[in-house]
Parts: sequence; structure tokens; C-alpha cells
Amino acid sequence: MLSQIERGEKNPTIQVACQIAAGLGVTLSELLGEHEPKEIIMIKKEERYVYRDEQSGFERHLLSPVFPGQPIEFILNIIPPGQQSGVFPPHPKGTKEYIAVASGTLRVVLGERHYDLHEGDSLYYDAACEHQFINTGKEECRYYLIIHSPASKT
Repeated sequence: MLSQIERGEKNPTIQVACQIAAGLGVTLSELLGEHEPKEIIMIKKEERYVYRDEQSGFERHLLSPVFPGQPIEFILNIIPPGQQSGVFPPHPKGTKEYIAVASGTLRVVLGERHYDLHEGDSLYYDAACEHQFINTGKEECRYYLIIHSPASKT
């Protein structure tokens, strides 16, 4: 499958992309983005990196710049009604995630526990466990995600 991805013949699911990134010791954003460290970076809406899972319609909009060693990822995720992100593998120890729901309803599954969030709700957790995001509502769910990682290996 990796060779098909490298040749552009196949798009990985978000879960496969996360597993590849973990195997390389980098964040998903480092794997998918360009590395241009600068003091001030403006990312216009039409220039941001967007990953779309063809199976579920789950979209990941990277709002922050990507370069090696950057410990923060700022992301807008969009999940269609009744869809889910799939299960993300545990992040490295020390990784924290912060979520704020902008619209819709979101179920966050952390290992064996789940939390139902609505517009305006937020959640903070240690991301060193399997986690999943599910839109349990009847309309699109938009939520902001900040991932704070320990220093990457790059």
C-alpha cells in the first residue's frame, strides 16, 4: 500500500496516515505539510492544507504552519452527519489535545469512555490513548482541535 500512496495511486485513510507518521516519528501535519519555518506566517483559507477521507467525508483543515520541532498543531475538523473519523492510534506520551465545538454535536471516544459535546463545549485530554470523533447529530459538526506534542524526533 505504501508504494501505491507514494505513486499517487491511492489516498490513505486518516488512520493509515497517522500510523505512517507515528512509524516515522513525526506528527501527521509534519508528514503531510511543507516545512518552511518563518517568524510570521499567514495562511489564507484557499492555501491551507486540507485532508479529506473519501470514505467518511471527514475533513482535516490544517490552520497552523508545519515545520520540524513545532509542538502545536491547530486544526479545524469537519464531520458530516452520522459519520466518524475512525480510530486514531495513541499519540506519544505527553501529547495533549484540546477541542472546542463550533457547531453540531460531537462524541469523543477516549479508550472505553466517551464524552458528548455540543456547540460551545470544550474538552481537554491526554491523547496517549486510542481516540475517535463521531458526529452523532443530524447536521455537520465543526470543531477546532489543538494538538500539543512533546518535541518530535526531527
